[in-house]
Amino acid sequence: MNRPTAAEPSAHLDQFARQHLPPMEQWPDLVFDLPELQYPARLNCVAEILDKAVAEGRGARLALRGDGISWTYAELQQQVDRIVNVLLGPMGQVPGNRVLLRGANHPMMAAAVLAVLKAGLIAVPTMPLLRARELGVIMQKAQVQAVLCAHALREEIEAAPNRPERTVWFNVPADADGAPQASLDALMAAQPASAAACDTAADDICLISFTSGTTGVPKGTMHFHRDVLAICDCFPRHILKCGADDLFIGTPPLAFTFGLGGLLLFPLRVGAAAVLLEKLSPESLLQAIEEYRATICFTAPTFYRQMAAQASKHDLSSLKKSVSAGEALPVATREAWQQATGLRMIDGIGATEMLHIFISAAGDDIRPGATGKPIPGYRACVLDHKGQPVGPGIVGRLAVKGPTGCRYMDDPRQRDYVLNGWNLTGDAYEMDADGYFFYRSRTDDMIISAGYNIAGPEVEDALLRHPAVAECGVVGKPDEERGQVVEAHIVLKPGFEPSPDMAAQLQDFVKEQIAPYKYPRSIRFLSSLPRTETGKLQRFKLRST
Repeated sequence: MNRPTAAEPSAHLDQFARQHLPPMEQWPDLVFDLPELQYPARLNCVAEILDKAVAEGRGARLALRGDGISWTYAELQQQVDRIVNVLLGPMGQVPGNRVLLRGANHPMMAAAVLAVLKAGLIAVPTMPLLRARELGVIMQKAQVQAVLCAHALREEIEAAPNRPERTVWFNVPADADGAPQASLDALMAAQPASAAACDTAADDICLISFTSGTTGVPKGTMHFHRDVLAICDCFPRHILKCGADDLFIGTPPLAFTFGLGGLLLFPLRVGAAAVLLEKLSPESLLQAIEEYRATICFTAPTFYRQMAAQASKHDLSSLKKSVSAGEALPVATREAWQQATGLRMIDGIGATEMLHIFISAAGDDIRPGATGKPIPGYRACVLDHKGQPVGPGIVGRLAVKGPTGCRYMDDPRQRDYVLNGWNLTGDAYEMDADGYFFYRSRTDDMIISAGYNIAGPEVEDALLRHPAVAECGVVGKPDEERGQVVEAHIVLKPGFEPSPDMAAQLQDFVKEQIAPYKYPRSIRFLSSLPRTETGKLQRFKLRST
């Protein structure tokens, strides 16, 4: 365990990001106890995962596919290098500058992200559904100096306050009004197809990823070049056990660290390929798995639940592994997916602050209801309200440490996330005697009703077993007599209608599934649930309605 110093000279000419790291005494402990985590002092993550593959003779292998696009590693490298030259040439960027990226999942978006990192710049990826005001806040907080944005998403960027002059559009249609001259594609055509990677320090910041906002107030999390490699050398190597012949597919946006890892970094690290597609639905994702013969799927529990009902209509024989993260995986969803496909779900918990998954299990190590165990490279425990570790069978705050950790950009909430060297994820967990971790709720989602502690996800899992329930979210509703009561917000499947009788049926059903005191005393029927772009349920919005 250590708290690294900044002794190695930074390659950044612009020191803004480093100057806005939290004080080192507020950093979590970092653990590098695996041989594969012993990185050199100077390191550029794109040189390691892309340039090295080409240099070692793997340039002809497939790297990325998209709608009408198929790039080998050598072709991807050429695209990346042209963008590097655009960034450092016509766009006037210098190492350490922040570049905001905006685009749906597409090979060009992937190339843009890799180019920013290779050039020694700092990527600030943003979700495609963010609006101008939200983008303006991110630009102001990160002091963004340039923007690379998909032409289809330009409206909100153009309306955003604090937008830098150096804004360039990519994937510009040929018939766009006056756009080709200002497009990234046109600028790339005038640049050479080779560029050297910036000689960055392993602890130079390469990514500022903003949290997805389940609490309503996003924070900028800062990650180093070595962090990018660390997530590639932990979960994929030890749990997913992927290889060069795999083809990754899924839904999480590249702007979400779950998607950045699962659909770009992980495949490139092992010499595999990925399919990047825009605006996938459960049905179209199943179609794409069948069409492209994908072997590994990354998506959220909500998608898996809906896909399970349609899986029998598709040839999914190529699919070998499915990974769920982003929110808690209900047991009912895990069972439905396994029954429909024969695949045992690889569940995982990660955090934007930690960059990716740190607790998981696969194959025979899966235990029903458990997220899993700390993956190699990470440690975890459960802390009580005093910050002391507790033993099996006690619900408390999940604490984790490993080669990655929380470093908020100039945010006082750093003190809330790190305690005695541990990262506090905001999740309530329970550990069993065998070291398996069981999710109970977000720490701010535990419902206390008449002295009973009730975990909302447990009630949700019971409700999801009813044939009428498509989706649900459970929160605590203030109540004078009980302090709180359990309130369920429910989306019904087609063919079922909201009514007092339906509410009573669901309440009785829950009482038969779990302890009767946990049943929802209040039920509200909704047409949809509020979710972030990454699929996470925004319970704070349910509580405010």
